[in-house]
Formats: sequence, C-alpha cells, structure tokens
Amino acid sequence: MNATDRSPKQPPHLPWAEIAARLAAAERPFVEVFARHELVLELFSPRDIDTQTPHARDELYLIASGSAVLNRDGERLAASVGDVLFVPKGMPHRFDTFSADFSTWVLFFGPE
Repeated sequence: MNATDRSPKQPPHLPWAEIAARLAAAERPFVEVFARHELVLELFSPRDIDTQTPHARDELYLIASGSAVLNRDGERLAASVGDVLFVPKGMPHRFDTFSADFSTWVLFFGPE
C-alpha cells in the first residue's frame, strides 16, 4: 500500500451488518471501512464521551442513526439521521451530546 491508495483491493459491496459488527467488536469507537486515494470512510459511534481532537484533513459527517449535537469550535449544531456536517482540518470539534444509538459516517478527504 502507498499513501495514494491505502487499500488497493476494495470490496465492491460493504454490508451494513458486517460494518456494524466490526464496530461493536472494536476497541476504539470507530472502524475504517474504505480508503482510496485521498478519501477515507469510517463509521464512528462514541461511547459515553467523544474524545476527538482536531484532524489533519477535512471531514464530513453523515449521520447514520440517532441524534447528536456537534460542538464545532464553539458553534453548536444539532443533527439527526440524514444530516451532513462539515469540519475543516485543524478545527476543534466533538459531539458533546448524543443519543445512545448515535452513529455517523465520517469521510476524511483532501491532503493532510
């Protein structure tokens, strides 16, 4: 693998049940699902608290289940299923309120 294509052989289909099972078994509150070129897709579900720190890449959150409030550098954004949230690289952010069933797709993109 190289920096432009971290996972050269990607599956053509990513079943939700398989991804959710991987996340439930993970020690961390996220699992990487797909990576290619400058795009990384993760499923993220914080447990009790969100300990995120600013990232080196831009990111989009696509809310998959539940609801949450994203604290985005002091701005509070309420979100629920289907909503999309953007956080530019380097910006402090975290979900400081979220339902027990909250999960979100995270797309990291662009150069680090």
